[in-house]
Amino acid sequence: MIAGLVSRALDRGAFAFLATLAAIGVLVPVLNLVVPATSPFHLSSYFVALFGKYLCFAILALSIDLIWGYCGILSLGHGAFFALGGYAMGMYLMRQIGTRGVYAHPILPDFMVFLNWPELPIYWYGFQHFAYAAFMILFVPGLLAFVFGWFAFRSRVTGVYLSIITQAMTFALMLGFFRNNFGFGGNNGLTDFKDILGFNVQAPPTRAALFMTSTLALMLGFVICRVVVSSKFGKVLVAIRDAEARTRFLGYRVEAYKLLVFTLSACMAGVAGALYVPQVGIINPSEFSPGNSIEAVIWVAVGGRGTLTGAVLGAVLVNYGKTYFTSGVLAPYWLFVLGGLFVAVTLLLPRGIVGTIHHHWREWREPRGPAARVPHAAPRAAE
Repeated sequence: MIAGLVSRALDRGAFAFLATLAAIGVLVPVLNLVVPATSPFHLSSYFVALFGKYLCFAILALSIDLIWGYCGILSLGHGAFFALGGYAMGMYLMRQIGTRGVYAHPILPDFMVFLNWPELPIYWYGFQHFAYAAFMILFVPGLLAFVFGWFAFRSRVTGVYLSIITQAMTFALMLGFFRNNFGFGGNNGLTDFKDILGFNVQAPPTRAALFMTSTLALMLGFVICRVVVSSKFGKVLVAIRDAEARTRFLGYRVEAYKLLVFTLSACMAGVAGALYVPQVGIINPSEFSPGNSIEAVIWVAVGGRGTLTGAVLGAVLVNYGKTYFTSGVLAPYWLFVLGGLFVAVTLLLPRGIVGTIHHHWREWREPRGPAARVPHAAPRAAE
């Protein structure tokens, strides 16, 4: 049954996209580990970690596109779910340090020893086990999204008001995690990781394995999103996006649909954050910054809202541009470049890169003349 759903959801374009991701997931580690460092085809461990980070951002963008592009829910606080998944992974990695920390305490992380914590807080229990940490990576962001969505959607908060309260949520979490007495490292966050599943997190083979895992997670997330949007459930989501009041009038429980897809999206963002942390080596409260969530929305807008592949492409392109512009004399002007890019895309490419390509491709394939079909409309902006 599941195989049938997947086969119906994936067209030739989707299979080509997945094949490209699979090739990247295999080729990059091979060029890093097998090809000699003297070869021009060798890829450094820095490159592997950098593009592994881009893949994590692509999963986050995919989760935003699922709710914004297909259900009209513009979340400006999805960075909160990304950061919560990252903290869950960071807590597991901190518990693996043990006596190798600066203070050599077998149980307490270094920052707790420094702050004179008498014992490990109860919410840190269990994170020495990877299975428990993996469960919390999904459970914590999913629970927060479910509770938040339950109150927001039942109260019929929509449009800009929903966007504002999602931003307020992530800002409140950022302020809380900055406090030392919150038990998550305060301003410094969690860092100095040693091992993951018994392997040195800094070793090139481990970095290559994390890259491959990120690629597989992106592929799985893409397939899940394709199955969702191609199903009858996905058709209802699009109806909610285009005419929520009319969909409710037809008898659909709009709140239930929005709550389910919002929770699924939050879990995907949590997985992205969890894969991000061991590759960058740190997680701190700045990941909750509302600016990060807004930037993730820009990735989706640039690539093409409501296209899935566009969200992935937008995340990679914008973050590559960010790396390029912030590594030299242009670093002080990056925010101007990002703002200008968003304005340019909004005015010149309202469908995004991939959405514009799809639109012109459909126009080219459709017959000309009076009997021509009405062109497909672009996804409406979230009201």
